[in-house]
Amino acid sequence: MIPGRHTPLPPTWLCRVDAHPWPCGEAKLALLAKYADDRPRLLTLLAGWKAEAEDHLTQLDGGRPVDVTDRFLAWARRTTG
Repeated sequence: MIPGRHTPLPPTWLCRVDAHPWPCGEAKLALLAKYADDRPRLLTLLAGWKAEAEDHLTQLDGGRPVDVTDRFLAWARRTTG
């Protein structure tokens, strides 16, 4: 489940509210809050959405592979320090 109003609009994967590439800043904050105690679950969900987004965006781009790994996963990985 995606919390809040900032949800994706497939097949473009833009935010329904602000039209930024999803997950937008507000969506990231909502997801981090919702899954604060279950980062592995968040990463699993994001990986599934990433695969779906890549399929949709590749089709929209005439079959040329699209990689959205950083967009979907880089921000959600726990940093150490």
